[in-house]
Amino acid sequence: MATLKGQNFRILTKSGDKFQCVGMATNCTVTLTGNTDDASTKDDLGGAQKPTITSKSWSVSVESLSVADVATILTTVKNNTKFTLLWDEVATSDNQTPQAAGFARQGDAYLNDVTFQFNDRENATKSLQFTGTGALSKVATAPTITTLTAGSYTKGQFVRLFLSSDNSAAPAKVIAAAKSLSFHVSLTLEDATTKDTTGDWQVQEVTGIAFDISSNALVRSGDTITSSVTAQDLAAIEDIYEASTPVKFQIANTSGANNRTKGTVLVSGSVIVTQLTLNGPNRQNATYDTTLTGYGEYTVGAAA
Repeated sequence: MATLKGQNFRILTKSGDKFQCVGMATNCTVTLTGNTDDASTKDDLGGAQKPTITSKSWSVSVESLSVADVATILTTVKNNTKFTLLWDEVATSDNQTPQAAGFARQGDAYLNDVTFQFNDRENATKSLQFTGTGALSKVATAPTITTLTAGSYTKGQFVRLFLSSDNSAAPAKVIAAAKSLSFHVSLTLEDATTKDTTGDWQVQEVTGIAFDISSNALVRSGDTITSSVTAQDLAAIEDIYEASTPVKFQIANTSGANNRTKGTVLVSGSVIVTQLTLNGPNRQNATYDTTLTGYGEYTVGAAA
């Protein structure tokens, strides 16, 4: 039997009564963890431990080049929706058909951590982290699937962060000379197992949600700006930081002159600037990093 290649080991999610692969995936990792207590006592000779399994947990991470489902993913996280996950060997020309391999397993999980990354002159990416809730089961029969069609790539320079200068005006200014942008959202999970819970598997419960935005930009660029859309520069970001009050944001597709014409809004809400780092390395461009922490809930798409 040939060695299993990574492209033939995939994560699938269930929609309705069918499974489908995470599209345009580049990597996946499954982690099964046995949580232990030392069971050694005074009756045991020597200093060696005797660990015993007291509970079991599992998690799955997936990296992908598909960001067309931003709205679906962010809505799912916001609604605390459970996923049914399956990992298995896959085959056929598009590596999407499960084979019900001996190691295949299925279980429910929360999508508790998501990062969308939009870097200049790079393909946009998403990172998904699932935490299992409850037991895993063996997969005896290959499930019915929905075959994915080939997706399209998104270049990071065509997705930009727009900020206002306060929490009342609509965000209309991009970050000038931006180099990178990430949007990260996470769920806080708590072990909800009790003495009434059957088996060793941990059951998770959502107790909170948070999001943050990271941006990197040049302090000043040599670009010729022909767009009529104004921008927030370092001085403006410092003003926002010093005010210590929320501002409105939108992350949107862009086009046009200097990629500043706002198109479809992906996510919006309010943030505060919680960290600002100015970088001046010798013989390199001066840059600054901005961390913005979510203030209240985010809205998928443009706020009403």
